[in-house]
Amino acid sequence: MVLTKSTNLTLGSTAPDFTLPDTRDNQSVALSDYTGKPLLIVFMCNHCPYVVHLVDELAELAHQFADDGIATITISSNDSANYPQDGPEKMGELARAKNFGFPYCFDETQEVAQAYSAVCTPDIFLFDQSHGLYYHGQFDDSRPGAGAAHGADLKAAGQALLAGKPAPTNTHPSVGCSIKWKA
Repeated sequence: MVLTKSTNLTLGSTAPDFTLPDTRDNQSVALSDYTGKPLLIVFMCNHCPYVVHLVDELAELAHQFADDGIATITISSNDSANYPQDGPEKMGELARAKNFGFPYCFDETQEVAQAYSAVCTPDIFLFDQSHGLYYHGQFDDSRPGAGAAHGADLKAAGQALLAGKPAPTNTHPSVGCSIKWKA
């Protein structure tokens, strides 16, 4: 496990467009499907200990966000040839087992991760209703083996967004395993 920190993107950056298959049902999911809605995009995978640590709390928070009007899309961009546990079949199984009420998309070409400058799992991006970057940072300050996941940082950012407050500027980068890039 190689510890990687997310890169710092400029607040207000526009979410890059994409269309990807949702591994739950193989239906296409596009950024344009969420026009006019705040949107949480999380780059993750099945096997990363950092994702495993927070996936249940992330799913619960995504359901709470949906009730408040923030949609969620999760994306795996890992090289599934070398990491078969992160392939579409296993992703769909995880999404169904964890009752994801949101897409878990497969970025086979890794072009979407590159467009977002995503580097780790999890890598968390919260966009406002115009799809301008509002928050890019950690889920919370817990880590595998060091406290239970609680999502405080992301919850606070979501609440601030919904309240119309300025984007948080004193944030901490997301920490996790590096995205497994193709050779």
